[in-house]
Amino acid sequence: MTDQAQPVFSIEKLYVKDLSIEVPNSPQIFLEREAPQVNVQLRTEGNPVDDGVFDVTLTVTVSAKLPGDKTMFLIEVAQAGVFQIRNIPEGELEPVMMIGCPNILFPYAREAVSDAVTRAGFQPVILAPVNFEALYQAQRQQQEGASSVSETTVQ
Repeated sequence: MTDQAQPVFSIEKLYVKDLSIEVPNSPQIFLEREAPQVNVQLRTEGNPVDDGVFDVTLTVTVSAKLPGDKTMFLIEVAQAGVFQIRNIPEGELEPVMMIGCPNILFPYAREAVSDAVTRAGFQPVILAPVNFEALYQAQRQQQEGASSVSETTVQ
């Protein structure tokens, strides 16, 4: 077997592509005592950068609303990574980008969300672990012939 036939998967760079914090009803919102309804949405997108090099972005959107649809905060973190993925069979590339890469990115996105919520003046939001394989399989069943973008809402 030659070196070229060996599958290659490596992390070239992990970075925050985008970070947004909104507290639209401040400062009055800090006087509220009710517990908010927290909604978490995940989206994964993968794009080729160069031959065998891909940029995968896991976007996590967390919103907290009070009864009456009053927004406490809205946080969006786009945690990205540049991955070298070579010599992987064509049919296995998408699962690597939509399952393997988000599994690597999620702990970093989770930390960025928790830090952003705290910096906005609220109690930290600790995201529960996510089974990206189950999300990927569900999304594949939902839409056969799916592109390399998946969007999922987690409650």
